[in-house]
Amino acid sequence: MDTKSVEAENGSEFKAHMFSSSSELLQKLQEKWSSVKKKPYPAMYSSIFGGIILDPAMMVIPIDDHMVHRGHGVFDTAIILNGYLYELDVHLDRFLRSAVSARISSPFPRSTLRSILVQLTAASQCKKGTLRFWLTAGPGDFLLSPAGCPTSAFYAVVIDDDFSQCKEGVKVITSSIPMKPRLFAKVKNVNYLPNVLAKMEAEDKGASASIWIDEDGYVAEGPNVNVAFITHDKELVLPFFDKILSGCTAKRLLELAPKLVEQGRLKSVKTANLTVDEAKGAAEMMYVGSTLPLLAITVWDEQPIGDGNVGELTMALSDLLWEDMVAGPETQRHCVSYDQ
Repeated sequence: MDTKSVEAENGSEFKAHMFSSSSELLQKLQEKWSSVKKKPYPAMYSSIFGGIILDPAMMVIPIDDHMVHRGHGVFDTAIILNGYLYELDVHLDRFLRSAVSARISSPFPRSTLRSILVQLTAASQCKKGTLRFWLTAGPGDFLLSPAGCPTSAFYAVVIDDDFSQCKEGVKVITSSIPMKPRLFAKVKNVNYLPNVLAKMEAEDKGASASIWIDEDGYVAEGPNVNVAFITHDKELVLPFFDKILSGCTAKRLLELAPKLVEQGRLKSVKTANLTVDEAKGAAEMMYVGSTLPLLAITVWDEQPIGDGNVGELTMALSDLLWEDMVAGPETQRHCVSYDQ
C-alpha cells in the first residue's frame, strides 16, 4: 500500500471530538495554561468582550473577524520599559493613519483608545515588554466586503518580553521574496506573509534576517525593521520613506542623531536613495526597530560590512536611543500607574 493510501485510511479512522458544553471547552482551553508559571501575555483588551481579560485561555478573537479570514486589519506596537510606555502617542498616530488607509473606522475616539491602552498596561502589571494593538473590520460574516460587519473591533495585548539593548552583530541576505507594493508597504497592516517568508528564507541560509531591494534597485527595508548606514565620510543615511513603512524608531533616530554631529562624530544625517553597491560599501550598517533599538549588521550576502565588526558609531547611536527609552523626556515616555 502506498503512502497516500495509508494516510487516507488513517484519516478515515480519525474521529473529531465534539465538546458537549462550553464548560468542557473552557476546561480544555485552561489546561494549556495550568502548568505555565509566568504568563507571556498577562492581559488583553477586546472591544467584542467589552473589557480587559487576564485569563490567557480567554484571549481569543472571533473566527469571522475579517482580520482573520481576509487580512482586513491594521496594528502597531509600543514599548513598555521600566514601567513607562515609550512613544505611545507616535505609534497610536501611525496606527490611526494606517486605519484610514485600510478604510477601517475606530469604534472609539483616539482619547479612549489611548486610555484603554494605558489601563491595559496597568492591569497587566508588566514593567518590561511590548503593547500590541489592532483595529479590524470586525466580525460579521465570511464575505470579502466588510459591509456585513456591524462594527469594527479593537484588540490589544501586553506581551511580557525581557528585551535588552542589542550589542552583537548579525548576518543578513538580500531577499528574493518580492517586497510589498508602496500602498501596502506604507500601511502597517496584518498582511505579513511576504515578511514571514523573507525571514524564513534568511533563516534557511543561516542569516538573521533579510534586506528588501525596491524595483528601482535601491535599498528599502528589512522584514519588520528599517535599515540605516554610516558612510566612510561619517554620514548617517536612511532610505527615503516613500516606498516603505515610516518607522517610529527610525524617525526618532533622525531626531537624536544630530547630537553626534554637534560632537563632531558624525558629518551629517539624512535620508536618501542608496544602491546595493553603495550600501554594501558602507562603513557600518544596522537594523532600526523598537526593541533593538539598533542591531548592527556585520555581514551581507557573505560580504563584510566595513571591517566586519560592530561599528563604534552604530553603538553610539544605539546608546542615544536606549537612553531616550530609559530616561527621555515626558513627550516620549508615559508613566504607567500600576496601583490603579
